[in-house]
Amino acid sequence: MLGRETSILEFNRRVLAQALRHDVPLLERLRYICIVSSNIDEFFEVRFADYLEASRLPNAGVTDADVQAITAEAHRLIDEQYTAFNDQVMPLLQRAGIVILNHADRDEAQREWVDQFFQKQVRPLLVPIGLDPSHPFPLVANKALNFIVRLGGKDAFGRENTIAIVKVPRVLPRVIRLPDALVPGKQGFVLLTSVIRAHLGELFPGRAVETFSQFRVTRDSDLEVDEDDVKNLRQALRSGLSSRHFGQAIRLEVVSSCPPELSEFLLEQFDLPRQALYQVNGPVNLVRLNQLIDQVNDRSVLPSLRFAPHEGAWPAKGLPRDQSIFARLRRGDVLLHHPFESFDPVVQFLRESVNDPAVLAIKQTIYRTGSESPLMDLLIEAARRGKEVMVVVELKARFDEEANINWAERLEAVGAQVVYGVVGLKTHAKLLLVTRREVSASGAASANPNATARLRRYAHLSTGNYNPKTARLYTDVSYLTADAELTADVDAVFQQLASLGKMKPLRQMLQAPFTMHRRLIHTIDRVADAARAGQPARIIVKINALTDSMLINALVRASQAGADIDLIVRGACVLRPGVPGATDRIRVRSVVGRFLEHSRVMYFRWGPGEDDEVLYLSSADWMSRNMLRRIEVAWPVRDVELRQRVIDECLVPYLHDRRDAWMLNTDGSFSRIGSNGVSAQHALTRRFQPPGDAPSASTGN
Repeated sequence: MLGRETSILEFNRRVLAQALRHDVPLLERLRYICIVSSNIDEFFEVRFADYLEASRLPNAGVTDADVQAITAEAHRLIDEQYTAFNDQVMPLLQRAGIVILNHADRDEAQREWVDQFFQKQVRPLLVPIGLDPSHPFPLVANKALNFIVRLGGKDAFGRENTIAIVKVPRVLPRVIRLPDALVPGKQGFVLLTSVIRAHLGELFPGRAVETFSQFRVTRDSDLEVDEDDVKNLRQALRSGLSSRHFGQAIRLEVVSSCPPELSEFLLEQFDLPRQALYQVNGPVNLVRLNQLIDQVNDRSVLPSLRFAPHEGAWPAKGLPRDQSIFARLRRGDVLLHHPFESFDPVVQFLRESVNDPAVLAIKQTIYRTGSESPLMDLLIEAARRGKEVMVVVELKARFDEEANINWAERLEAVGAQVVYGVVGLKTHAKLLLVTRREVSASGAASANPNATARLRRYAHLSTGNYNPKTARLYTDVSYLTADAELTADVDAVFQQLASLGKMKPLRQMLQAPFTMHRRLIHTIDRVADAARAGQPARIIVKINALTDSMLINALVRASQAGADIDLIVRGACVLRPGVPGATDRIRVRSVVGRFLEHSRVMYFRWGPGEDDEVLYLSSADWMSRNMLRRIEVAWPVRDVELRQRVIDECLVPYLHDRRDAWMLNTDGSFSRIGSNGVSAQHALTRRFQPPGDAPSASTGN
């Protein structure tokens, strides 16, 4: 199998390739560079930190040579990123009249403006620290911007301490736009690092600044909490958040002009080896250039520098705006394909539930919802109105812990029942269940509280998070249903998460860590048996990652038996395709476009009949953690029309993509399939475009 760490870096190389595409708007090309920086930060903070830890353990299967190989690959990728930034994107931005002015490039009027900005907005917040025995090297936070300075002469007390550190507060903007009058006909920007660099001497009066460098350290940021040894997980995580920024140092970034004696000094302070030093040709934190993208006014620039705004379509045919969603679901299930279709119906479903007096109870899982969420506000309102509200909040959703803790506390304050899943297992399933009292076939609630009534459940299941913002940027599938068996399964999952009791096997759904792994392997083997018998045998899987060895082995068996297998894997994939006699019937492709591919779809066929196929939607990737260490669900799409729709929208276009798709080669490298063909994402954007609207710009026109 291929290496997972290498596969993650290869995915980011595919993202970086978007920054080199001439058919991608210029500011979006810069945004892809920023995305790569953010992804690499997380790689070091989490995955590489674990990899280093494993290398120190006996029999962990990770050697020093493995670490050096991954480190070398990370160095190559970061070098490629800065080359793209300096040689491709920045010259094009200058031609478009968007300039970043260094101190040497600024004229007298611009320098005067920058000086005033520094004196009024920056200087009061800076505290330079000269190092000596009573001023030790300061505690530097994860990914914080800093300067290291070597000084000449003596300090105010006649001593020759030569090293100083300047910590840059996070509250300061990293990109500052100059007034238009100072850059006629252009849009001018200065970086905060350039502003501080031009005034370093003022921070050390009476001393000469001999050399200096920006630097940034990346630390292990995975929160480690022994769940078996804490009484209150929320309190333990809240305590851990304060120390997250000061974990073990993993990577040190400095500018390429940093003198060796300064970089060596920093490596010693952070107890890092030489290979952990990354000397970059540009700003040490390209992520912050998102601030430039947000400030550019591209109305006067042609062609447009951004993707055209995209608004998902309301599914008017499947879900009329003027009709109760409950009434619609009593006639059949509804499927939404985000972001091509709007996430608003999901919000409307919850809003209708809150406002409907016949709704008695609402249960929902929360993984990533953001610090601002209309859905969470609605749940709080439901609790205030006296409805039974239960929310399963996953406190350990990486980098969303603080937001989730805050929501949990707000929900508890209004009387909602909040639970945090199961010790040792993250709750990653995306479920919303509404229980409604109904007294007639039409579903109308009775005005007589003593009338005979029955309770009916309605549910929303999703491959993605309950986050309206990311629902505009990620491809996901929502499924709204009143199916009695499926909603009973959803209710059983909530009952188990609350009571921790054993339950009967679910009727329709697969659930990790109980049945999903085993049933998927069984289904793959069933396809393999059909192939051996000369029956139609087909597997198509669309997921974010494929790293579980048992699932991979099952796919290899199916390939050897003659099954036809296509895997659409956005990110890490350790299965090696095209190996003669093993995986020569397996094809792996990855699609990287305007939207982040996030939906998980699994299709299996093991014969010619109508009942010889199944299609699952799921929240789970094919990774051991998802199968064995998380609460995940997968559910079958039994409605024939909706199942065919998922095939036609989520699978077929991606298998025929000739613009955004890459093919995984046997050696672990990826090759772009084409550059002038059809983009699946753009085709879907057009398909859901309301009549009369102009086409939405996307990757591939």
